[in-house]
Amino acid sequence: MTRVIGAATLARDLGHWQSDDARGRHGRRPGYRALADGIRLLVADGRIPIGVALPSERDLAVVLDVSRTTITSAYAALREDGYLVSRQGSRSTVTLPAAPSAPSRSTPSRVQGEAMGVRSSVVDLTCAAMSAPADRIRDAYADALLELPAYLHTTGLESVGLPVLREAVARRYRDRGVPTTADQIMITTGAQQALVLVLALLASPGDRILIDHPTYTNAIEAIKRTGARPVPVPLRLESKGWDLDGMRAAARQTAAKIAYLVPDFHNPTGFCLDDAGRAELVRLAGDTHMTLVIDETMTDLGLDAPTPTPVARFAAGARADVITVGSMSKAYWSGLRIGWIRADVSTINALLAIRSALDLGSAVVEQIVAAELLSDPEAVLPARRDRLRAQRAALLDELSVELPDWRCDPGPGGMALWVHLPAPLSTAIAATAPSHGVQVAAGPRFGLDGAFERYLRLPYARSEDELRAAVRGLAGAYRGLAGEARVGAGVPVIV
Repeated sequence: MTRVIGAATLARDLGHWQSDDARGRHGRRPGYRALADGIRLLVADGRIPIGVALPSERDLAVVLDVSRTTITSAYAALREDGYLVSRQGSRSTVTLPAAPSAPSRSTPSRVQGEAMGVRSSVVDLTCAAMSAPADRIRDAYADALLELPAYLHTTGLESVGLPVLREAVARRYRDRGVPTTADQIMITTGAQQALVLVLALLASPGDRILIDHPTYTNAIEAIKRTGARPVPVPLRLESKGWDLDGMRAAARQTAAKIAYLVPDFHNPTGFCLDDAGRAELVRLAGDTHMTLVIDETMTDLGLDAPTPTPVARFAAGARADVITVGSMSKAYWSGLRIGWIRADVSTINALLAIRSALDLGSAVVEQIVAAELLSDPEAVLPARRDRLRAQRAALLDELSVELPDWRCDPGPGGMALWVHLPAPLSTAIAATAPSHGVQVAAGPRFGLDGAFERYLRLPYARSEDELRAAVRGLAGAYRGLAGEARVGAGVPVIV
């Protein structure tokens, strides 16, 4: 039987799509197109799974309080765009458009963003990642190529990682006060693979896993793919903190086996858990027999605070198990695709058995490059932090001018602002922003059950000029949705 999304559920997830702009009052998109764009965004966000049937036209028209003609036209537009398949006598089911054919040699290629009607000049703020520190990366690759001959007599398959990189990562932990040997490190293809491997080892279908709320969207998806159930523990946004009492209660009430947390310059808020909180976190994990999976991908990006103490340091002599995942992606370059897991030796060996079903190791050259970069972090990190500070300042400044009633209280590090909107317009803004030259991820992508319609994550990983242009584009999208009278009045951005 085909799974069907209910009309009320779809209406909730669509959010505030019926605006002046959506109705076409200002001569812009007609209502059916606004509705089609909203559904398309939900599909792109993964909030409407592929193969799910949409509600009947009649049911959706009743719930949305619009004419059935509007629903019929919206569904027709989705079919034309390749997002809906309809068969005689059955419901319309969600799909994805066929991939465009490769351009001919005589035809100039276009920016990928145009595939969904996004113009080529769009500023993409869906990804919190910087471009590479080009000179340092080039030098590291040059050095790696000189070292490569030493590995050519081997198969190049190191499922647990090259010894030189495992030692470099272990030394990184020792320098931060956590005794670590190379045997406690597994090198992975990015932090996402690291998390997937850990979940494959620890989680079973139906298990409860505590998460920060909001949290990293791909972590939520990874947890769901194991069949486990993410249990949200809301951050205290007003005090930039973690609700550890709430976490303890949630762990006891749900018998959660695992907690996935981002205490180091949290994604998407930028918050950082203090040492007292880290010690309490380890205590409560021991008391509730819960394994902590700590995401340290942002740990090197302290802009107003020093690099935090690893949570694993507080586990020495405690009853809690702490597994840490890290990555080169945020502080250095995502193109390296190098991550790691720090755990006890028995856990690393168990992970190795699981990994063989996924791949046989990470690329040799990139591992050598990563080891070279980690040998001298001061050659990269200070400049990266300076760049992020300048870009964050530019983003905050432009928001204060263009969108003074959007509020945020930046955390002391990370790569993004978690911005509070005056109204639940996040999904609608994300749907309409591409036509204003900017692409953003809607707030609900970072939570469960449609939460965070009043929030947008705005990464400041792009150049200052791009960020200012993006804010102007967001202001244009917001004006169309909320009305000119609502923009320019209200509480200034909190910086």
